[in-house]
This record gives sequence, C-alpha cells and structure tokens, in this order.
Amino acid sequence: MVTNSHVKRVDIVITNDVWAAITGLKFSGVRINKGNLGVIEEFNKMQFYYNCLKNPLSKVRNFSVGGLKLDERLIAFIVSWIITPRRSNHSTLSEEDLLLIYCIMNKVKLNWIHIIKDHMQKAIRLSEFHYPYAILISKFLHYFEVDIEEELVEIIKPSSEINIGSLSKMGFTKIGGRWISKDGDQADPSGTNDG
Repeated sequence: MVTNSHVKRVDIVITNDVWAAITGLKFSGVRINKGNLGVIEEFNKMQFYYNCLKNPLSKVRNFSVGGLKLDERLIAFIVSWIITPRRSNHSTLSEEDLLLIYCIMNKVKLNWIHIIKDHMQKAIRLSEFHYPYAILISKFLHYFEVDIEEELVEIIKPSSEINIGSLSKMGFTKIGGRWISKDGDQADPSGTNDG
C-alpha cells in the first residue's frame, strides 16, 4: 500500500514502512470496511447487538447506543467519535460500527492502517464523515519535513475534549471510583461485562 501526494513542493510517498515509523502499526490483520462486512463469518449483527444490551429482551428498532451495557457503550463511543467519526447520528450504530466493536471485544487483530485510510478517503468524498486524525497528519508532515511554520493552528477547546461532562451526557456517573451508567450498569474490571 503506497500513497503518493505533493504538499508545498515536497513529494510524500507513504509506504507501509512509513506507516510503521509514524504510527507503530503494521499493515496486517483483518480489513474492515463497508464493502467487506462478511469477512468475520461468525459475526451476526443482530445476535451480537442483543448480547450487548443491558436488557436483551428489548425491542430493537435500530442499533441504538442507549441500551448498551457500559463497556460496549464506551467502545461504541470510541468507534463512532474517535476512530471513525461522522458528523451526526452518533446514537445509532452502523453495521460497520458493530463489526468493529465485535472485533475489539473479541480481540480480533484488525488492520488499523486500512481502517484509518478507508475512513480518510470517505471523509474526502462524503460530507457526512469528519476528516479526522489531525495529529496523525501533522506527524506525516513532520516526517517528510514539510514547512508548516506559517500555517493556521487550531487550539483544542475544552468542549472538544472527552471529560466528565461528556461522560455525564452519555449517561454515566462516577460512584465510589467506578463509572456506572445512571441506571446502574457497572463496568466489569475483567473486561467481560456479561451482565
């Protein structure tokens, strides 16, 4: 996988070795994107979603984040806001989101380079996707010694950070040193949160 670009008279050729040097990631593992959601044969989106629910007897109209157990809801938050962010509808998971959550929870080795690159390409073509990874892009520019001295810099605002207010809006509260959902679902320190 080689990506070529030209920025401020600097040729940028991003190879697997460059990805490894900048991110520490290898171009290996399962590739997940909308076009190959059947790549994990044992994944059944309905069965998995029901297993993630605090109340598996709930009626399901969409893949809402609201009814998920605490660990699953936190992973959903990371997937839909940080790893593959979009402009809206963070409260409903796509099939791709569910598959990523499934892989993370089941320790399936993912090709994160492919996932990040695929999302960056979506962000270029489709208005509903954010163009994320500002720090990553900055590292590429630094690696290729692109002069960014006179470029605009955007300071991260407190409203952009994940803080106690963000967790509270997601329905979490901290009691006795543990985060729980306001309706009593606790995170399992073993990471298995079966109930």
